[in-house]
Amino acid sequence: MNIYHTTDIKDNIYQDALALRQAVFVVEQHVPETLEIDELEDKTIHFVGYKEDEAIATARILPLSATKAKLQRMAVRQQARGQQAGATLIQFIENSLQQQGFTTITLGAQLSAKGFYERLGYHVASEIFLDAGIEHVTMEKTL
Repeated sequence: MNIYHTTDIKDNIYQDALALRQAVFVVEQHVPETLEIDELEDKTIHFVGYKEDEAIATARILPLSATKAKLQRMAVRQQARGQQAGATLIQFIENSLQQQGFTTITLGAQLSAKGFYERLGYHVASEIFLDAGIEHVTMEKTL
């Protein structure tokens, strides 16, 4: 998998990220598009993993401080699930953040994905909460 990133919302990488997020969150999970696309789009770093020129995994990073970042909008194309695309993308992002001096990463995980993040070393840091009508927990990891 080849992984690229951008902060430019006019870039094709961002457009691929957005299309994949819409397929997963809006179409599959019925999240309203008005909640999926937000005011942080141009303030985040968008990562996309490609397999044979097809976007199969995406996530964005919102820097919260000089040492803490938040992973958001993690999505894997339905046909690519179970093939390590998500884990590979997260490990790439973690390495990139670590090289930039970040020491902590946080995220809001859907309950159905909690085990996935735990296998990657994340721990639960909150009670269950609703986001877009879906149960989530905050998870964190020290890099």
